[in-house]
Amino acid sequence: MMSATGASGAARERGGWSAKSFRLQEMTIAAMREAMHAERETAVSLTSAYLKRIEEVDRSGPRLNSVIEVNPEALAIARRLDRERKEKGTRGPLHGIPILLKDNIDTHDQMMTTAGSLALAGSIAVRDAFVVERLRDAGAVILGKTNLSEWANFRSNRSTSGWSGRGGQTKNPYALNRNPSGSSSGSAVAVSANLCAAAMGTETNGSIVSPSSFNGIVGVKPTVGLVSRAGIIPIAQSQDTAGPMTRTVMDAAILLGVLTGDDPRDRDTGRSRGKAYRDYTQFLDPWGLGGARIGVVRSLFRMRANAGKVFEGAIAAMKSAGAKIIDPVDLPSQGKLGDAEFQVLLYEFKAGLNAYLAGLGARAPVRTLKEVIEFNERNRDKEMRWFGQETFIKAEEKGPLTEKAYLDARAKCLRWSRDEGIDAIMDQHELDALIAPTTGPAHVTDYVYGNRDTGGSSTPAAVAGYPSVTVPAGQVLGLPVGLSFFGRAWSEPVLLKLAFSYEQLTQARTAPGCE
Repeated sequence: MMSATGASGAARERGGWSAKSFRLQEMTIAAMREAMHAERETAVSLTSAYLKRIEEVDRSGPRLNSVIEVNPEALAIARRLDRERKEKGTRGPLHGIPILLKDNIDTHDQMMTTAGSLALAGSIAVRDAFVVERLRDAGAVILGKTNLSEWANFRSNRSTSGWSGRGGQTKNPYALNRNPSGSSSGSAVAVSANLCAAAMGTETNGSIVSPSSFNGIVGVKPTVGLVSRAGIIPIAQSQDTAGPMTRTVMDAAILLGVLTGDDPRDRDTGRSRGKAYRDYTQFLDPWGLGGARIGVVRSLFRMRANAGKVFEGAIAAMKSAGAKIIDPVDLPSQGKLGDAEFQVLLYEFKAGLNAYLAGLGARAPVRTLKEVIEFNERNRDKEMRWFGQETFIKAEEKGPLTEKAYLDARAKCLRWSRDEGIDAIMDQHELDALIAPTTGPAHVTDYVYGNRDTGGSSTPAAVAGYPSVTVPAGQVLGLPVGLSFFGRAWSEPVLLKLAFSYEQLTQARTAPGCE
């Protein structure tokens, strides 16, 4: 629905591929749970099917290159969970469900956690990340880890998304010469191409929602503090968060409920007490758009004509469902923010990465950002063939988080994004949510010029630390585009309700692979 014409032919010209039939194609978490309950499937059968799919589509065929490492224990874990189901029943809402993790999320098992960098090759985390503990407690099968934009796309301002020194280049499954966006590139591609039931991504600014938009899936960037960051290789403490990447809003709601919780290792999660839920599916309502007051942030509509038609159609669909559309509403120009966000990220990256590396103990391949920079220089042929590390160098020059320059920049970010931004505009118009295009359609992967700006709306919510949900809105010549719902802190119940209602109304997702 709401797609431009000529999609199949255009996708072929850009390197499309023919998807083989797959018995778990587009299967939801709820459907998998029901199939296991009815004994039509088991954790082993689901895991085996996805492992075979990874071999056929990711390692062979179109070679999407989204999975950086398969968990050698996946089938053993699945067998244990099947046995547990028979003997004790299910342990949680993900019992037997195969999940992929972005390769900056710690697992204390046989898999490495490297952020895609050769500098961390061989690094085994001393314990699971908090979110991994939650997934295991809920019964998930950790299927493997996904490729990403190396160091979560914070090494260079001329980077190419979806590329890492360890993992190589991930491809967009809708057109293989197109970029998957980042930094949660592999997670988005794997979900879209049906290589897993769901995946975990992380975001500082756009790293969940942008690849979700490019790859036609649902992505949830939670309020900072709703989901623990302990055991996740950091960029910035004030903006980092982990979140679900799925094919449906229902699956995202299921996964988000598993991830929440107060964690002593991440003090920001203390702010979520009384605001977090273990079950977000309770808020999903197919009629949720009715009576909702939604503000259209026109200043973030930087789309060409074909994409613009998709989003105008999205607004019309919401109106038809009874939403009250306030169009336009104005957030402060990003020009007023200047480089304050970038300065905050530079300061926080150095402090956060040095702390993470120190926590790896004596087995750490590198112990400081300075040592990572030196490693990259020694291995320029492998690590800096396509782009450099000027952002790393700028971060290494920064001082502690007590410096006035950092404190001033952080205060400016909060004022721009919250006091004069999202909070102000939502108060002024009594809004339930704001909407804008998540991105434009995917650009061609280009090692000469790097990433290209296709437009995007992630920055206000990212800088504020507020939630954002992207959902497929349609396609432009076979390339997906997403619509973002964002709003106040802790408003995940409202945003998921609206996104679910929009999804049910439009059914805009189309799986990749053209015939």
